[in-house]
Amino acid sequence: MIHPALIKKQRMILGISILLILVTIFIGMGLGYSSLSYDRLVPTLLGQGTFKEEFVLFSVRLPRILITLLAGMALALSGAILQGITRNDLADPGIIGINAGAGVAIAVFFLFFPIEAGPFVYLLPLVAFGGAILTAFLIYLFAYNKNSGLQPVSLVLTGVGFSFALSGAMIILISSAERTKVDFIAKWLAGNIWGTDWPFIWALLPWLVLLIPFTLYKANRLNLLGLSEPVAIGVGVSIEKERIILLLTAVALAASAVSVTGGISFIGLMAPHMAKALVGPRNQLFIPVAILLGGWLLLFADTIGRNIIEPSGVPAGIMVSLIGAPYFVYLLLKK
Repeated sequence: MIHPALIKKQRMILGISILLILVTIFIGMGLGYSSLSYDRLVPTLLGQGTFKEEFVLFSVRLPRILITLLAGMALALSGAILQGITRNDLADPGIIGINAGAGVAIAVFFLFFPIEAGPFVYLLPLVAFGGAILTAFLIYLFAYNKNSGLQPVSLVLTGVGFSFALSGAMIILISSAERTKVDFIAKWLAGNIWGTDWPFIWALLPWLVLLIPFTLYKANRLNLLGLSEPVAIGVGVSIEKERIILLLTAVALAASAVSVTGGISFIGLMAPHMAKALVGPRNQLFIPVAILLGGWLLLFADTIGRNIIEPSGVPAGIMVSLIGAPYFVYLLLKK
């Protein structure tokens, strides 16, 4: 049973997180290369703005904000699941190579399989999922030991190795490609939010609508998987089955996010840690907090990044890495 005071604390933190997101969205709607006056935002949202105001807000600004928010949520949840099933606080879809696997699949698809713009938007998350799941399977295979099971340290080291290898494969792929296509992949690698139209939101949203409730339903299983294997087996958990199901969930979330935002790391590392520090390690409590924090972190990084240097700005992936890399080193030294 969860103590009522802890539930009350979680609800308060959820409320603060939602407020942070709303404030950042409000600030982000007014900032940019074509800035909007803040006293015109509400009239424009209500359909009383000029053509320019409505175009900037509804066609440029809002889609990017929503995509960034949803992608951050997906990456945070993916990281929380990976940390739970591997019992490793350093697990993150970007660090252990899952994002790189999705990126290689996207690059191959983009370079060698020409397709119309409409279907391309909705096929991209599926292509990314295929590349990510193949990568996750290979990492799991190499890190698994039949005598001692899945070793958390081996998983991270294997994942980092795969990440470097896949980055090399990406460079080979783009070395002989057309200039325009190389530019797109280079932006993807830097973590530039490129899917900034409404169709990309509809391509990403169903994954979150399905997989967030599913993960919360599996939260108690994640609690048990965080214990030692003999204890988990003793209470009747089918460890390998649950790990595979939850691994597929984490991969699907990460792949759907990076298919429209590019190669972004560290959100899945930082958000779960921050949530655990605030409300404790029980998955039922910290996962909702981690989801909101992940969305806010990426939204905040992108809002800052796109306004530092105009008009192109600094990619969100680079802004997140500036914060996340030192945090990763801190965790590495601590653990």
